[in-house]
Formats: sequence, C-alpha cells, structure tokens
Amino acid sequence: MRRHTNTITKATGSAPVGFLPLGGGCVSDVRKVTLADGRVIVAKSGDAGSSLDLEGFMLRYLSETGGLPVPEVLYADDELLLMNWIESAGGLSDGAQIQAADLLAALHDVSADSFGFDRATVIGGLHQPNPSTKSWVKFFRDHRLLYMARQALDAGRLPAALMGRLETLAGRLGGWLTETARPSLTHGDMWTGNVLCNGGRIS
Repeated sequence: MRRHTNTITKATGSAPVGFLPLGGGCVSDVRKVTLADGRVIVAKSGDAGSSLDLEGFMLRYLSETGGLPVPEVLYADDELLLMNWIESAGGLSDGAQIQAADLLAALHDVSADSFGFDRATVIGGLHQPNPSTKSWVKFFRDHRLLYMARQALDAGRLPAALMGRLETLAGRLGGWLTETARPSLTHGDMWTGNVLCNGGRIS
C-alpha cells in the first residue's frame, strides 16, 4: 500500500500518515488511511490487472444511475481505488432492512433496451462479459452459466463430466425459464458485508 503514497497525496491533496488494515477485501488489500489534514479515507489496492478502475466505475454508476448510497470514489486506476470513509455502527435493523429493500427495488426500476451492459465488468476476480442481448434466457445461459463454468473448467476447478452436464442443462433452459418483462439494473454483489448501517439506517 505504501507504494501508492504519492498517488494518494496527489489524488487527495494530503499525504497519508497512517494505514490500518480492514477486512472484506477478498481479492485486494483494503486499508483505512488517515491523511495529514485529518481526513480518513479507504484505499483498496491490488496487483496489475486488478481492474480497480472498473470497480470505481461500477460504484459511480450505482450511485449516479441507480441512486444507491455507495462510497464516493475519489480516485481509481487498475491497481488503486480510493473512497471516502463511511461511519458505521450496528447491524441490519428491521428499519435498515426495509430501507435496503426499497433501495434495491428502485435500482431494479432502472431498465434498458436489452440485457447486458455498456462494458464488461468483474465479479470478485472474475471477468464478466455483458454483450447486448435481447433474450434474458440466452444472456444468462451464455454469459453467466456457461461462461463461468468454462472459466472454472479451464482453471481446473470443475470436472469435465460436470461441465458436460451443465451444457446439457443449458440447452434445456428455454423450456424451464421464462423471459422477463424487461431488463433491470442489479447490484450483482449484494450481501451483508457490502452493507453499512449507522443508527438503524443504511449508511
């Protein structure tokens, strides 16, 4: 993380004076950074090819287009993502869960002309293609189920016999799944570790 000291200083206008490890960075190193001027930010860093610039883009998109309360992105490149620090205290209260449901419902109201996205994204450390596709079943079959299965097969994490069964399943999806009424914007990584609360509300 200290190799990014100059970048942090240029991006924030203040030098970092303290680094505290944080949990939750399953594919990157995450630190709470104290700046010389007293501000506190979060820095996420990784090796070349970490696509943290893409993560920054996705956070901005969820905020600007989806209206979600996500960290403000201060800087993003392939190996470094800087965000504002969000105070949190307490877990998901009943009120926070209702608020989260409302926020996600509003997110899902954001639609498009086809399934997919303007650019490829990532989920964890995995590349995720999002070509424009008119059929949801075809998009799910080709660019989620089969694509991820092939990545697992190529990485030696999926037995070839199981890959064959998945291909058979994929060929029958059209008979079991129905097309959705319209595309909806989804978060893609919604779990409790990505939800911060403070005073019984989503932070």
